[in-house]
Amino acid sequence: MAILILGLVLFLGPHAFTMLRGPRAALIGRLGEKRYKGIYTILSLLGFVLMIWGFGRYRADGMIPVWDPPVWTRHLAVLLTLFAFISIAAMGPKPSHIQAAVKHPMLLAIKIWATAHLLANGDLGSILLFGGFLAWAVAARISLKRRTDEPAHKLPKPAPAGWRRDATAVIGGIVVWFVFARFLHPLLIGVAVWPGQA
Repeated sequence: MAILILGLVLFLGPHAFTMLRGPRAALIGRLGEKRYKGIYTILSLLGFVLMIWGFGRYRADGMIPVWDPPVWTRHLAVLLTLFAFISIAAMGPKPSHIQAAVKHPMLLAIKIWATAHLLANGDLGSILLFGGFLAWAVAARISLKRRTDEPAHKLPKPAPAGWRRDATAVIGGIVVWFVFARFLHPLLIGVAVWPGQA
């Protein structure tokens, strides 16, 4: 559990620090942008590795139950993650109606993904992991609403005239979601989530 918590701190800590625009700017001024980005990347990668390793060890050592989710929440979680995959697919330099509506597809996808897993998992490690990501994504979205120092090219683009980009995002999201949920999740995560799988 300690490794998982350390991983969360090292990964989410630098991401949360970017919301503190004044201290961030001051640190970049002292270190330089390249050095700041280098430290940010190293800490984030180290945290990501420790999260995966720590969560794997936690599961192997025996998960700590907090509550027992009913079976239907697992089916709901699979369905909810479909919208997370579609939101991710809507990202990119080419604007879409989805992107214009949700403003920040990556943050929405993380919120949906984290909420889905909180519904389906009632153990302490999962609550810390997915709850941590949910809290960060909510705080990051609030921070972005209040931010005034973003250049214009980073702001959400207006919706285009046609719907081709949206159709591509929906179809691509559905395909990747099905492949991941049906085949890759049990292979990579070790947990079968598709209805009917053992």
